[in-house]
Amino acid sequence: MSRAEARIDLEAFAHNLTVLRAAAPHSQQMAVVKADAYGHGLLPMARAAREAGAEWLGAALFSEALELRAEGDSGPLLAWLAAPEDPWGEVLEAGIDVGVSTPDHLERVAATGQRARLHLKLDTGLGRAGCPPSNWESFVSRAKALQHAGRAEIVGIWSHFTVADDPRNPLNTVQIERFHAGVEQAAALGVQPEHLHLANSAATLSLPDAHFTLVRPGIAMYGVSPGVAMGTPQELGLRPVMTLIGRFTTVKRLPAGSGLSYGHQYTLPADATVGVVPLGYADGIPRNATNVGPVFAAGRRRVIAGRVCMDQFMLDLGDDPALEGDEVVLFGSGDEEVPLAEDWAQATGTIGYEIVTRLGPRVPRVYVGEDR
Repeated sequence: MSRAEARIDLEAFAHNLTVLRAAAPHSQQMAVVKADAYGHGLLPMARAAREAGAEWLGAALFSEALELRAEGDSGPLLAWLAAPEDPWGEVLEAGIDVGVSTPDHLERVAATGQRARLHLKLDTGLGRAGCPPSNWESFVSRAKALQHAGRAEIVGIWSHFTVADDPRNPLNTVQIERFHAGVEQAAALGVQPEHLHLANSAATLSLPDAHFTLVRPGIAMYGVSPGVAMGTPQELGLRPVMTLIGRFTTVKRLPAGSGLSYGHQYTLPADATVGVVPLGYADGIPRNATNVGPVFAAGRRRVIAGRVCMDQFMLDLGDDPALEGDEVVLFGSGDEEVPLAEDWAQATGTIGYEIVTRLGPRVPRVYVGEDR
């Protein structure tokens, strides 16, 4: 290890997939590996998901899905976020299923000359991608016409929750009912696909009425809670997969009253040992973690002292001993005083998803248990 690394525990990842399988035992799993597998590394995590039994992989971008195919993954794979200039024909030729939300998507499929495997997306309330219910009949009819012409196979109907991380929110029930209505409307038009899928991580763990034939776990696979209302990873039976570690590059003694970092947002209240950790906002450490970001260093939990810099941050170690090269754990297991990614999220006013996903490419990922 040099200045820093993110240790990725593949045994914990496999454990989490087992927990998610137990929560939805009658549904196939689509392991979502978008956004570089939520910062954990696309290819290693995709391989690990397949090894753990995930029948499907889910990738947002066409480029992600093509990378998986280029590296040899040949199993069921869905991609759903495409720009007009994206290589629709190449994706279809590679046997990648596509999520479609608009009539323009269907026309781009038709223009490729390739036979497409389609997952028709219904907007049940998120207001993002997906066909509005008012246009659903015509959308499904156009997709059916492509299927009748031999240009497409309608493989799935799907949607996306808005507040599944709050399991008691009544909008969840409304969205499930809207999804059922859309499926029934499609059936009345003669479209009855093999797969129906609505559940994300939160719904997989807490909303069994939303499981259908497929579930799409994402963040929970990586041992991060889908939301505060869901509980901690430990309460959900999950094990954090990523541990982010830095090492002190400088340790020195400074007198009381010394200001630390840019703008002197922190002043030493007493003579103290100060440690410099070579991680900063260029690595994905939130700049607003200034004076609040939790770490485990020199035997106990502390918070960042002073402003987070582009490449570094500082810690007030008081009179505790430390040496250059000693490890500093930013987040990880949550055991004893080690922070969770969720602790960073709470300290900086965001969600655990962002904490792990924003980690930059300058931090090497080291896979533990890869040879299992």
